Amino acid sequence: MATPVSPLILTALGGVVVGAVAGWQLHSPSPSDDEPSALEASLQLGERQRGEITSQSELNGKDGSRYTRYALPLEEDTLVEVALGGALQGVLALYDDQDQLLKAAPTLRHRIAESGDYTLVVSGNDAHSYGPFEVNSRRIELDDISTLEVPSRHDGWLQDAPDTYTLTIEETGLYQIEMRSSDLDAYLELEGPNGYRREDDDGAGDLDARLADFLEPGEYQLTARTSYGEGSGLYTLAVEPRELPNADTLRNGGELSHDESLHGWFSGQGLEYELVLESAATVTLDMRSSDFDAFLELHGDGVSVSDDDGGGGTDARLYQHLAPGRYTITARSYSQGGSGLFELETSLGDAAAQPNGGELELGESISAWLAPGVHDTYTFRVAQAGRYRIDMMSGEMDAYLELEGTGTSLTDDDGGEGLDARILAHLEPGDYRAIARTYGNSEGGNYRLSVSAE
Repeated sequence: MATPVSPLILTALGGVVVGAVAGWQLHSPSPSDDEPSALEASLQLGERQRGEITSQSELNGKDGSRYTRYALPLEEDTLVEVALGGALQGVLALYDDQDQLLKAAPTLRHRIAESGDYTLVVSGNDAHSYGPFEVNSRRIELDDISTLEVPSRHDGWLQDAPDTYTLTIEETGLYQIEMRSSDLDAYLELEGPNGYRREDDDGAGDLDARLADFLEPGEYQLTARTSYGEGSGLYTLAVEPRELPNADTLRNGGELSHDESLHGWFSGQGLEYELVLESAATVTLDMRSSDFDAFLELHGDGVSVSDDDGGGGTDARLYQHLAPGRYTITARSYSQGGSGLFELETSLGDAAAQPNGGELELGESISAWLAPGVHDTYTFRVAQAGRYRIDMMSGEMDAYLELEGTGTSLTDDDGGEGLDARILAHLEPGDYRAIARTYGNSEGGNYRLSVSAE
């Protein structure tokens, strides 16, 4: 059995140190009875304590930081929260009566396993951290429940084991369940009638979890846990119904009408739609969702393209020149996980109306289709000398730009993002030609071209 150690000196153990005390263990020979106590005072749960870390405070010989300590009597099965405030840039650490570190953080929460006298350490983050501080402590009261209603909100505590709840759904509908926590990486599992099972890790962003789905009436088992099954911390569960869009626009498959906008519901499996073109067209597909990271795929007639974030943020967009035929559109999430509502919009343009060369205005951005081996030439006029930027962007080919005119002859391959082309140059007044093609002249695809003053 280990020899008891005394809370006189804080030393850093191997591993990652969080702030100045995480990973520390109280370590030194026990003081004799006639040595003065190193504890500053006794702190009672629920009270506020003010203090200050100065150059006269106890020294951590490992990193030069200063600290002070308080005796904190706590009762078994109490869920405590202690928060550090004030000017001090510091951290709190809680030790049991055997001087074992239980938790370290600027705001720490912990469930007490045994009644006893605990030690709370207030420390600066480093050797230069001094100043006044305030310690606030409280008992966290939780509802001891095992069933959830709709709607409901519940605060819970995980202690190295999952929490399970019974959720009763009275009528068919769209429901959302969220698990949020600042202490741990939340994870949700939902099981129900007819083999129903769904799970989610980070669907609500950051480390929070979200399940949103159509649920049939019946009893469901909801499991709240951490991603790796271990760890402790406070969390909040919220269960609420979601409003459905117009039923006429909610479709999880079928044929896409031209210039149509519809809603779908993604629940882990890609949804397939069919697009039929009687004549060549430029097609724009937009998939937008606030519930998950949208992803679009288009296949058919020798075409196979996809997009993740082309619509801005986590929305997807495909812009494609397509020949007559049948095409399959797959709407899903980027990671195949998550679930939620999305909007899918289809718009068609006349393929013959694409620019594919011609006049270009400064500040204008055009989208076009480049056939394999073809050069698209655009002319533009510079009225005032200055620095100008020409961009050719494409997610489908290796873009290549040429610029000619008024004594200028420049080219670029990958000067933009990835395989995009970009020319930055000082241009004198006059007429210029921007030639858009691919590197090697062998590819074709969609691109966007713009000319602007810097």
